[in-house]
Amino acid sequence: MRLILVGCEYVGTTTLANAIDDWMDSTMGARFSLIHDHWKIPHTSGHPDDSTPEEQAWLLQATPKFKEMHQRHSLYYHVQANGFDNPDSMMIGAHIEDAVYGPMYFGYGGKDHRLDREVVMHQWERTILRFTDATVLVHITADNDVIRQRMHDDPHENMVISEGDIDRVKTRFAELVDWSLLKHKIAVENSGSMTDTMAEFVRKIEPFLTDADRSRTEARALK
Repeated sequence: MRLILVGCEYVGTTTLANAIDDWMDSTMGARFSLIHDHWKIPHTSGHPDDSTPEEQAWLLQATPKFKEMHQRHSLYYHVQANGFDNPDSMMIGAHIEDAVYGPMYFGYGGKDHRLDREVVMHQWERTILRFTDATVLVHITADNDVIRQRMHDDPHENMVISEGDIDRVKTRFAELVDWSLLKHKIAVENSGSMTDTMAEFVRKIEPFLTDADRSRTEARALK
């Protein structure tokens, strides 16, 4: 199973990724070797993020030129040929998160930039498509009021978005999901319980399960 989960900060991408990992373990007897959730500046290190407050402050103070290079190099590192030897991959945010937040908050990647992120994201996706067409882009959404409440209940250290930007950020994620060259796409609503969210995910991912996914599921059911 090859997944890229994307959506506005606080829609629950990380929580859902961990729930999917648990579901895959229970139904297929396998887990993702790593969950790559490190494209939201300044949280760009480790699985999960292990950057110190000092390191985060350093990256936030870096120039747009450095931030752009740092993110682009990270993206291409994660689509090297040997990364496709494993049948499973889980990324959170990745190229779409970079294409939303780079121009909006960090001063790089807009339409007037030589590394326009709408162009870069297609280049990056074409690299994936050279190796596999099995990747599923999962667009996670949540109601604005739910996002606001989560921001107040569990604020992230050095969060990216602000409350007044929720609509604008959600709209941009939707635009870039539509712009994506990846042909397998699903949308999952995560305003309610994780049980309901996972039920929707399991239903919608079923047509895109790979032969390896299905054979592992059958083998697991026999145990």
